[in-house]
Amino acid sequence: MQKLEAVVILMKKNFKELELLFPKEFKIEEFRNTSSEEPFSNESINFLDVLSKNLLNDKKSKLYPDVATFGFYCRKANIIKLKEKHVNTENIRLGRGIIFHIAPSNVPVNFAYSLLCGILSGNTNIVRVPSKHFEQIEIIINAIEKISKESKYERFSKRIVLLRYNRQNNATNYFSSICDVRVIWGGDQSILEIRKNELPPRAFDITFADRYSLCAINADEYIKEERKDKIAQAFYNDTYLFDQNACTAPHLIIWLGDKKNVKESKNIFWKKLHDLAILKYEVQPVISVDKLTALYTQSIQSENIKKQDSIDNLVWRIELEKLSKNIDKYRSTSGYFSEFHAKSISELSKIVNRKYQTLAYYGIKKSELEYFIKDRKPSGIDRIVPIGKTTDFSLTWDGYDLIETLSRKVDII
Repeated sequence: MQKLEAVVILMKKNFKELELLFPKEFKIEEFRNTSSEEPFSNESINFLDVLSKNLLNDKKSKLYPDVATFGFYCRKANIIKLKEKHVNTENIRLGRGIIFHIAPSNVPVNFAYSLLCGILSGNTNIVRVPSKHFEQIEIIINAIEKISKESKYERFSKRIVLLRYNRQNNATNYFSSICDVRVIWGGDQSILEIRKNELPPRAFDITFADRYSLCAINADEYIKEERKDKIAQAFYNDTYLFDQNACTAPHLIIWLGDKKNVKESKNIFWKKLHDLAILKYEVQPVISVDKLTALYTQSIQSENIKKQDSIDNLVWRIELEKLSKNIDKYRSTSGYFSEFHAKSISELSKIVNRKYQTLAYYGIKKSELEYFIKDRKPSGIDRIVPIGKTTDFSLTWDGYDLIETLSRKVDII
């Protein structure tokens, strides 16, 4: 890790407090002149496969499930499946050029998935990682650095730049001015601030803004489920692993089914989740205050809500008598859930807006979900996945086909 001032870098600007994490030397003109590649090139697939093996064999990686999951995602077998899904051999596509990625501050490994998209779509990549230091980031960067020392992968040190700097730095302005696509992950206000930095005329933004997610559970099916512990673990992974901060984390639980089954299912489901949280999770004192503040706000601005009794701060349940259109405004983290018993999944159409991202589900037929989307045509919800899969990355994210969006089609008539 080196301060940028200590590195030979061909830039006219001198950015203070900027750490160049990879490579050790960054020559901007060489970087800008690097040719784009076709999506899913053999070199890119092999590079990611070696990265996968390095991460999965690293003892430190095993301490972090998110790093191990990323390593597993990079496996050659998985990437080839993705290629079959996303590449049309009848078309000629090339990467758009330089992709400037700005990773979110609250999900350590997100930068790596964004980089993966840039690599697979045939681009060169500048990635700003979170300014906060996470061990997961260091593990992945160390693996990339190790691989790039091999002669056959040395070229990736000219296609990847990883750096860290704070918000006050003017580096965002410079990298925005030379990129072909800017990929921004973050809150709504952060995105608005970043967009004040102008792009070249043909460049454009892909923004992954603040989103809201929910979960629907069919109690008639849940009550018959023999592996209820497995469902609890899956829901825990969706929510508590990232402190319920990820855009994919459910905040609203919709119960479906017979009233008696819903009541019994709630008791079982929340007890099993609480038992898990006791073993695995610790709520920070400041978060307990945040939860209380969120409850007071929701109580003042909403009608007929009730907080279910809880013995500690691990799981807070806010029971709703009706679904309000602004329910997405009332949320907290680290185990704060609103819940509602709906007659059918179609009731969601009353509240879903463009803010909604992921719908997790259990015990609902795929055909019912397809009918809901086609019939009600909600303005939001871009992903519908089983409980336990909300954080699973996909090359289609927030409604974008990332390979297609990050590459350009060359039309030959």
